[in-house]
Amino acid sequence: MSLPSLRLKANADRRLRAGHLWVYSNEVDVTATPLQGFQAGQQAILEAANGKPLGIVALSPNNLICARLLSRDAKLPLDKSLLVHRLNVALSLRQRLFDQPCYRLVYGDSDLLPGLVVDRFFDILVVQLASATMELHKDDVIAALVQVLKPSGILFKNDSAARDAEGLQRYVETVYGEVPDWVPLEENGVKFEAPVREGQKTGWFYDHRMNRARLAPYVKGKRVLDLFSYIGGWGVQAGAFGASEVFCVDASGFALDGVERNAALNGISEKLTCIEGDVFEALRELKAAEERFDVIIADPPAFIKRKKDLKNGEAAYRRLNEQAMRMLTKDGILVSASCSMHLPEDDLHNILLTSARHLDRNLQLLERGGQGPDHPVHPAIAETRYIKSITCRLLPNS
Repeated sequence: MSLPSLRLKANADRRLRAGHLWVYSNEVDVTATPLQGFQAGQQAILEAANGKPLGIVALSPNNLICARLLSRDAKLPLDKSLLVHRLNVALSLRQRLFDQPCYRLVYGDSDLLPGLVVDRFFDILVVQLASATMELHKDDVIAALVQVLKPSGILFKNDSAARDAEGLQRYVETVYGEVPDWVPLEENGVKFEAPVREGQKTGWFYDHRMNRARLAPYVKGKRVLDLFSYIGGWGVQAGAFGASEVFCVDASGFALDGVERNAALNGISEKLTCIEGDVFEALRELKAAEERFDVIIADPPAFIKRKKDLKNGEAAYRRLNEQAMRMLTKDGILVSASCSMHLPEDDLHNILLTSARHLDRNLQLLERGGQGPDHPVHPAIAETRYIKSITCRLLPNS
């Protein structure tokens, strides 16, 4: 394969040599290699200013991040062979970590496959292609997945906003075998079914697996409130771990149907109560009814999707956590989580402290958690680290 060259300006290769994988449009020598001369999804040999090859990149010439490194070997373009190799490397890690084949198999840049996400549900694979390069190589992606994993079905869940920036159409399609609407999985010994077609993202969020496992010692025999419950990842596990009662709150009736479905799978339906509606309104109503909980889990969707949302997003996290604290018993446990990449963990820490002091309560931070190891963090790319989970104890101010 003969590939064109993309040349960098002088010294623009330093960050890449230090381990980063992204090229920004202002780092390209557009006199030597004009960006408008490339097509989205094309591959190119990345060159330093002196012409020395640095590897092969996937191109997004109309975006600020105009190229992502696929390989540091200029002889290894993205094709089926490279995909098989990268998949085997990713698989070897997950097989060491988990006793069931239920996990995120590929996490984009962190697994050196930018633009590709693969979640595994036993023998069903749900795939997201977020780049034009991966879209162009979708047949290779399918062939490589079939060769490495021999799945019974592959679903392309290509309906995310990330595709818009690449000029790609959104679609959801079964591309191999058969994929049911709800697929089984197991997490921390608890059984679930995930709505891979109609659900959020790939249908399930494996990223909080380790944080949910840590619920066990806190919830046994306790009354639990799960806010933004989706299909019960936290709440159903709390029930399975021995909680006496679990209330799941979500605005989606479809999601709460999933909670009931998953509670029944684990024989804990009698412990579960579902509340459909706006979470903030539900908190007000529960407080008015003088309800109290021993453990509250607040794991909202991303309140801060862009940097410009930071101020309003921080206010939303403060409002949510303060309202949750008002519902806790005097020795209550709050699990406060965030999937907003733009919210640093220390800022969440400060939000919790400020909220507790506003209520004249003392706060103890007990545990801090991040995303599980099937969502490995690339040490040079802060954006690959997004999950925060803080378990804290709220005590009277005396």
